[in-house]
Amino acid sequence: MSESKAVSRVARTVIILAAGEGKRMKSQLPKVLHPLLGRSLVGHVLAATEPLSGRTAVVVGHQAELVSEHLAQIAPQAQSILQADQRGTGHAVRTALDALEDVTGTVLVVNADVPLLRTETLTALIERHESEAAAATVLTAVVPDPGNLGRIVRDALGGLAAIVEARDADAEQLAIREINAGVYAFEADALRDALGKLTTHNAQGEEYLTDVFGLLLAAGRRLAVHTAPAVEETLGCNDRAELARLGALLRDRINDGHMRAGVTIVDPASTWIEPAVTIEPDAVIEPNTQLKGATSVAAGAVVGPEVTLIDTVVGERAEVVKAHAVLAEIGPQAKVGPYAYLRPGTTLGVKSKVGTFVEVKNSSLGEGTKVPHLSYVGDATVGDFTNIGAANVVANYNWRSKSRTVIGSHVNTGSDSVLVAPVTLGDGASTAAGSVVDADVPPGALAVARERQVNKEGWIFKRRPDSAAAQAARAALDAAGYADSGTSDQG
Repeated sequence: MSESKAVSRVARTVIILAAGEGKRMKSQLPKVLHPLLGRSLVGHVLAATEPLSGRTAVVVGHQAELVSEHLAQIAPQAQSILQADQRGTGHAVRTALDALEDVTGTVLVVNADVPLLRTETLTALIERHESEAAAATVLTAVVPDPGNLGRIVRDALGGLAAIVEARDADAEQLAIREINAGVYAFEADALRDALGKLTTHNAQGEEYLTDVFGLLLAAGRRLAVHTAPAVEETLGCNDRAELARLGALLRDRINDGHMRAGVTIVDPASTWIEPAVTIEPDAVIEPNTQLKGATSVAAGAVVGPEVTLIDTVVGERAEVVKAHAVLAEIGPQAKVGPYAYLRPGTTLGVKSKVGTFVEVKNSSLGEGTKVPHLSYVGDATVGDFTNIGAANVVANYNWRSKSRTVIGSHVNTGSDSVLVAPVTLGDGASTAAGSVVDADVPPGALAVARERQVNKEGWIFKRRPDSAAAQAARAALDAAGYADSGTSDQG
């Protein structure tokens, strides 16, 4: 970064207004903390403003401690500033400036409930503000139904004449469709001076930040207007219905970006991809798929349908169908599902397979290793080209602690085997079907750990002589030539 750009960045301060309660959300959770595609509302705004500022302040009020705790987790560089009494947006900004030291240059003020704002739009707003040497610049949008949003009143030359809150607007002003998006750029000294002159002579009895524009205009200062390139960027959130609509718009934006970058998304309307997810070209995302957190999908992989991946890595040309994975790593050309569950700490090697109704936790599977169906593998290290038979269980918990199982390469475990940790199966070892293995198995050995079968002949005739099963048994014995089949009571 050049010295001039570094100075410009440091000379910009972002103030995010997050003190409101959001009563229309009808929630005990503050509005700004409501989740939207992997981030809180305020988290989206912080992500958009982070590249622009040398310093960020978030004004908190309603449930301030809870909001501040959230900010400390997602944006520790941001400073929380308490507005103990919510007396309007102007009061909130004045509170922030009083708490911050030596604020100079451009001050960007953004509401915390506009999650679709882009960094590019905010950059363009700041650049217009600074290039025109304006005292204040407002971001606007033209909408079909302005509702209760503040109106932008233009003068005869198209310049900004006033920003009028809907509550204070007359019929002519209410007919205006250009609205105030609640995003502003100010020159710091001009802002500080105007904030000191605000009054509460309005319908709400509050200090309106928008009144700063009228004060600056009256003082002969230059004002500017920047119109957002897309109306959706300026949409705020007041209730759950609006939150859902914003989520759908953000989903569509993210999906469109991936598709234009070379990713196939078969049904974008049923595919939800969070902002931090990365997908390489030529990956295919099938319907009803959710990709969350820091998930990454490599080129040629096929994910879906009906898959949820959270903080999971998918390798090249892997296939994942009808599965759920959390903090897992799926290797190149591996196959997962259907109906598989990969829990945290799972690592699947190249061309490995986790099949139907299989759960894997905190385990690594080597290259070409398969767990095809109906099994649980927990706290295990499995080598290459091993086959875990149907209905196998790695019993890793003894009610007090968990132990690890080591299974070598080219091992074959019989159906319905139980491996009781801690235990090691050497390379090339096998287990007989139905075995409960609680001792190490040497390389190349077959472990047989089961009782010899004993048949109690005639048991059904003694215990349930009149049952359908007894009748079927008599018929089968008669057909096989056993003359005493109807009277046998052996057992």
